[in-house]
Amino acid sequence: MFADRIHRIQPSATLAMTSKAAELRAKGVDVINLSVGEPDFPTPKNIQTAAIKAMDDGFTRYTPGAGMMALRQAAADKMKRDNNLNYDPKEIIISCGGKHSLYNACQVLFQTGDEVIIFSPYWVSFPDFVSVTGATPVFVNTDASKQFEPNFEDLSKKLTSNTKGVIINSPSNPTGGVWSDDAVKKVLAIARDKDLWVFSDECYEQLTYDVKYTSTAILADDDSKILTFQSCSKTYAMTGWRIGYTAGNFDVINAMSKLQGQSTSCPNSIAQVAAIEALSGDQSAVTKMRDAFKIRRKLIVSRLNSIDGVNCEIPGGAFYVFPDFKDHIGKSFNGQKINTSSDLSMYFINEKAVITVPGDSFGAPNNIRFSYAASEEELNNALDRVEDALNNLV
Repeated sequence: MFADRIHRIQPSATLAMTSKAAELRAKGVDVINLSVGEPDFPTPKNIQTAAIKAMDDGFTRYTPGAGMMALRQAAADKMKRDNNLNYDPKEIIISCGGKHSLYNACQVLFQTGDEVIIFSPYWVSFPDFVSVTGATPVFVNTDASKQFEPNFEDLSKKLTSNTKGVIINSPSNPTGGVWSDDAVKKVLAIARDKDLWVFSDECYEQLTYDVKYTSTAILADDDSKILTFQSCSKTYAMTGWRIGYTAGNFDVINAMSKLQGQSTSCPNSIAQVAAIEALSGDQSAVTKMRDAFKIRRKLIVSRLNSIDGVNCEIPGGAFYVFPDFKDHIGKSFNGQKINTSSDLSMYFINEKAVITVPGDSFGAPNNIRFSYAASEEELNNALDRVEDALNNLV
């Protein structure tokens, strides 16, 4: 009954867990949700005020399909200020969130017969973005001890004459890993040699804790086939406002605009005005959120590593940890065997009402993603419950 493409798409595991949390809360269960991929801070007041003024001033109608030129200029100015990237506003498209941006780019550049390199563990949506175009996602292993940088021997084995593109996500969802400049340069050299498109998903670029973030395009000798994706969602606690943007090759941006014009039309006009304030206004809230996340990172990594049989690398960015629970896979509770990370994640939900996201969804069957976009009190309570749950396994 359905078109073939719909069968290539898997339901979002992260959204499924968010729904599970809402379902349990509706039943009165004391849930701690560490699955959610969004800051727990309110959108900064200056951004909210800009949105209210936009409505009062009548900015409630259609805008150009690729976004208001004032916002495209603000995005260009922001990338110059924060990332040392130089783009003309006409080389930028505004979309309905970073996810929409990445989806559009895949639709424009990939098709049946193409192969696209995705580094594992991967954000749950990357394989589906590729698969729905008819192209094939090809998974390359990474090294957990090196911020999940690529295993370059595995990468070389996976490249074929059909390889069309490669997706870099640093800082990473789900691992929080931040690649070194050397690792990125190696990928870029391979991409240039093979004439590949490079997607650089940088939606967590303001959330690095140990080194200043360097955008992928800065490291390239030739950035003509690099697309840079950024977003207001994580940086400014604007997940529900749905504003993301892509910068790069003029012809690709025009093609994405053409596609977007026939699908979603323009992004929300009020959110666009708010995003101008986000990108060009007071940035102090970004620093405050980043400082809070850094404290929480130390807390959750320390707590997880204090639990027997759990190993958690220190992530360089984002607000996720991705601990390895392989020593607990294969154990049982009340005769029920824990065979996978999905089983373990469901065990945490059913027994302790702690919501996480299993690593199976990210291509990592021994891991579970925890978000530390939660208060220190919630994190401590959640880790108490997780530790108790693990101690009850035999």
